[in-house]
Amino acid sequence: MTPADIHSHFELQRQASREHVDVPLLVRRERLLRIRKLLDENGPVLAAAVQADFGMRSPRLTEVADFLVLRTLLSHTLKHLASWTRPQKVRTPLHLQPAQGYIHRQPLGVVGVISPWNYPVQLALAPAITALAAGNRVMLKPSELTPHTSAQLARLVAQFFTPDEFCVVQGDANLSALFASLPFDHLVFTGSTAVGRKVAQAAAQHLTPTTLELGGKSPCIIDGHCDIQDAALKIAHGKLLNAGQTCIAPDYVLLPRGREAEFAQAYRAAVARLFPTIEGNGDYASIITARHHARLRTMLQQAQTQGAEVQVIDPTEGKPQVTTQGTLGDGASRQMLPVLVFGATSGMQLMQEEIFGPVLPVIAYEKLDDAIAHINAGPRPLALYWFGQSESVRDDVLRRTVSGGVTVNDTLMHIAHDNLPFGGVGDSGWGAYHGEQGFLRFCHQKSVLVQSRWSMGSLFYPPYGPRFDQLMGMLRRWL
Repeated sequence: MTPADIHSHFELQRQASREHVDVPLLVRRERLLRIRKLLDENGPVLAAAVQADFGMRSPRLTEVADFLVLRTLLSHTLKHLASWTRPQKVRTPLHLQPAQGYIHRQPLGVVGVISPWNYPVQLALAPAITALAAGNRVMLKPSELTPHTSAQLARLVAQFFTPDEFCVVQGDANLSALFASLPFDHLVFTGSTAVGRKVAQAAAQHLTPTTLELGGKSPCIIDGHCDIQDAALKIAHGKLLNAGQTCIAPDYVLLPRGREAEFAQAYRAAVARLFPTIEGNGDYASIITARHHARLRTMLQQAQTQGAEVQVIDPTEGKPQVTTQGTLGDGASRQMLPVLVFGATSGMQLMQEEIFGPVLPVIAYEKLDDAIAHINAGPRPLALYWFGQSESVRDDVLRRTVSGGVTVNDTLMHIAHDNLPFGGVGDSGWGAYHGEQGFLRFCHQKSVLVQSRWSMGSLFYPPYGPRFDQLMGMLRRWL
């Protein structure tokens, strides 16, 4: 699309949202059912597009990581939509009775969505589903790094929706900047913290409210009484799903000093169980581009130069390779072998930036206070994972740390719970969606007070005198 096309589509949606402010429940449901039909009829086409964009990413991986999440979201939203849209009655305080108050949940209007490349179907359609459920119009700008998927989304959305309901805009980063500067009624961005800052600045020109789903260095804390084998398997799954290209992937591990070798052995066994082979294995995704792959290699080379021990895990050999050369996914598939890094320091790039790849630093701590201090010294993470058996220790960690969300004794799973809001805090983002929290994010909750014919509000009118003083005295005793 040209800039003129984008402005034209925006004005079309904006006019439609102002002419049809009230969107009936039946219309909202029917729009969601259209998305369900889109997925049911075109899942293989979309999965093939994702495969083409990544180089290696099996349809089964896309099924569980993209389509399953969307189907559960659709099912949950359709089940609860009637109750979510209903006016919410509230109690009226004594001094305003017998008036009645309620909250009217209205669509905001036009919602813009800028989606990332790592889960290119799920993270494009999930916020769109919730925004449509709330009665909004949606403009979607998918990532230019997944052009095949973006093109299919544009084609299919145009097939199932009119442009004034839901449309897809394709283009490069310059077009994304233009998109972010449009006067949306709400703008959703999923991506890096650095780009999120630019999106927030562009939106601020029009006072556009935003939901920013960013990232950060999400830690795993392993307690001293943890089952290392179980923790390593769950951490490996969370880390290596989509080859680590997940916003809530474990970014580093904190474990008691002296258990490094035990964890390394358990992690290698977990990798071999999950991915008996790497190269050519469709269950193990490629790094999205050569540029992203080169960044990961640079991180590892810097860490090794500065004294860290880098263990490359090749499940076909069963032994770690202490090197950063050779078998790190140099082939056309860009399937990078899992890597453990011991002895990483705060000055290394891999401890300063979100890794977004299959590289896992392991940091030893002497006591829990040290682990908590390490987490609190950095920006607040999008996710935190704790593994252990003691409820008191668990609760201590939860009280003393702040993160977007938490999964205890597992990784990633809190994002799959539709009754839990999903979002970041601080540098990892703001605003939350999923379930009713997401629905409310895309609504205006309009306050309505219906005055009674028996209202006694005139008792508060001037001129003030003895009767007013007596009334105020009575209220002070009641309130």
